[in-house]
Amino acid sequence: MSFNDNVRLDASQVQSAGGGGGGAPGGMVVGGGIGGIVLLIVCLVFGINPGSITGGTTSSSGTQDQVQSSTGGSLKAECTSGADANKDVNCLVLGTVNSVQAFWASELPKYGKQYTPVSTVLYSGQTQSQCGTASNQVGPFYCPLDKKVYIDASFYQILQQQFGSSSGQLAQEYVIAHEYGHHIQDILGLLDRAEQDPQGADSGSVRIELMADCLGGVWAHHAATDPVGTDRTTGKATTFLKPLTQQDINDALSAAKSVGDDSIQKMSSGQVNPESWTHGSSAARQMWFTQGYQTGDLNRCDTFAASDPERSTS
Repeated sequence: MSFNDNVRLDASQVQSAGGGGGGAPGGMVVGGGIGGIVLLIVCLVFGINPGSITGGTTSSSGTQDQVQSSTGGSLKAECTSGADANKDVNCLVLGTVNSVQAFWASELPKYGKQYTPVSTVLYSGQTQSQCGTASNQVGPFYCPLDKKVYIDASFYQILQQQFGSSSGQLAQEYVIAHEYGHHIQDILGLLDRAEQDPQGADSGSVRIELMADCLGGVWAHHAATDPVGTDRTTGKATTFLKPLTQQDINDALSAAKSVGDDSIQKMSSGQVNPESWTHGSSAARQMWFTQGYQTGDLNRCDTFAASDPERSTS
């Protein structure tokens, strides 16, 4: 799968961020496919208090002119088309953000809700959010306090090399689509249910994360069929992505599998403890992404209606 070469990219939806120090956590971090799990591993291995890693309340700042492509140029100058997204990982992040936001802006009104755009903060190394420190070791996350998604594109290397995920584009885009799924939950007033019930295979936290996987699948269902983008040459509506193949879906499922709680626990300690789960098993993450992808329907992502979110999608 790849972006349509001529689809127009909008760099204003992504901003850069400066570095920062520590401090007390500012609020709930909603980990993406990966974020909270990676943090947990770091803490287990090194015996660190998670709060000392996620500390910091300074809001990140920056403008899209400061953000650079992988080759060092600004995103505004170098990430202008789908062709750029197909060859540069930071342009891919930008293109995915454009695609996900354009889709939900057109889709949510069908359910009686208006979509509010939010920025993605693309940084290198470490930066601050109102929810705490962002780094490639913590992983991508959505911060409901400042309404931003945070990602260091180098995290994809961690995802592949340490967690065994596919390097395919949809595996990388799944991560971003999942984070914007948390923003959809925020709009729908569901997000705080994760904090109220934070651990366990049947917890609110797991249900929130699996729902975000499903919402990522809903986006994937529409990304190659809904003409919510603009062709740079003709000005006509076009899709962001080319038609998906089974290999593309396998790539996304590979990413979902690699960040399941059970897979992470086996890798870090050799034991599986469902009582401490926060994101769901590999099988459940794959199942809910597939549910969203096959149906393309937000209503089919209601993990709170499932008697057992680990085994049933109804």
